Amino acid sequence: MPVPYLKADLKLGPDQTNDPALVRALQRDLRALGYLRASIDGAYGAGTLGAVRALQFDLLHNDGASRGNDGSASVAIADFNLGPDGQPWIDSVTGIVDPPTASCIDRMLNDERVGRIPAAADPAGENRKAISAIASMASAVAPAPFIVAIVMQESGGQHFRVPVGDDDNFVVVGLDHGDKANPERITSRGYGIGQYTLFHHPPRSEELADFILDPVNNVQRAFGELRGKFDRFLVGPSDYADDRKREHPLLPLRMCRYPPGDVRYLRDCRNCALQARKINVSQGTPFFAGAAATYQPDQYYKSATYVGVPDRADFLCDWPYAVRRYNGSGNDSFHYQTRVLSNLLRLPR
Repeated sequence: MPVPYLKADLKLGPDQTNDPALVRALQRDLRALGYLRASIDGAYGAGTLGAVRALQFDLLHNDGASRGNDGSASVAIADFNLGPDGQPWIDSVTGIVDPPTASCIDRMLNDERVGRIPAAADPAGENRKAISAIASMASAVAPAPFIVAIVMQESGGQHFRVPVGDDDNFVVVGLDHGDKANPERITSRGYGIGQYTLFHHPPRSEELADFILDPVNNVQRAFGELRGKFDRFLVGPSDYADDRKREHPLLPLRMCRYPPGDVRYLRDCRNCALQARKINVSQGTPFFAGAAATYQPDQYYKSATYVGVPDRADFLCDWPYAVRRYNGSGNDSFHYQTRVLSNLLRLPR
């Protein structure tokens, strides 16, 4: 059966008289194909319009190559835009789903090389199991409580999206539009609870089976990435953390306040956060004492006000500084650090 919106003379778009049931079907397909970030509600809003435009851009330009170092996709999306005569079915980005665009979607959905984003029958239950599994992980690489606090910031602690007034129960996907010259292009996608990022599309079958479907495998990569920041980006050799340099300039790197043989080693981070002095942050607060730069709202963080944040300088380890470098540097990284430290307070006992 072809997709239900593949009908002669039928168009779906922001200025069309749309059947909500057909728009909902379109949204579910766009979500499965990795073009719609969220919301299956039957309304052809800005999100659906942007998803269609991104799909059409890929049908014109996506050759399966990666914009990073994660290898090529298993198939080129542009191949689905070629008709039997070798000519493209669509020739421009319109944001309107007409029969040629619907035909391309139908072909993609029926080709096993195009990885489809999984959905869950009980997303809330799956998310609870995921958080519990991650929190109980014993790791000598990085502290599991900090990883849980990170994923709460990255995805709200959701591997599968829990429907709120809609039907969206797919794996959480974050979409990055990092090509200013081509704003329709999705340059990377972050998948699942840990927002593990791919720079090619569609995902390969082994990627779907591994970290896109499995939240624990998804987050396993975050342990290694956070440890890499701890080892190389706080006191060298790759870079240093200016907040740590200001607050603990003479101390060696501190893995944990407890020795490796202690059951609390890399496990008791919530209690450390509870015991730490609490500070308030607002717009204009310096990133650290003596810093010229200050907390500011921006496109990702609409507010710069935080109350009762555990003071990173009061921890007897250096993971708060590694968390910031996990998110890079600058204003966003300090917002990120502040939110992750606040998330530690909300972890289950």
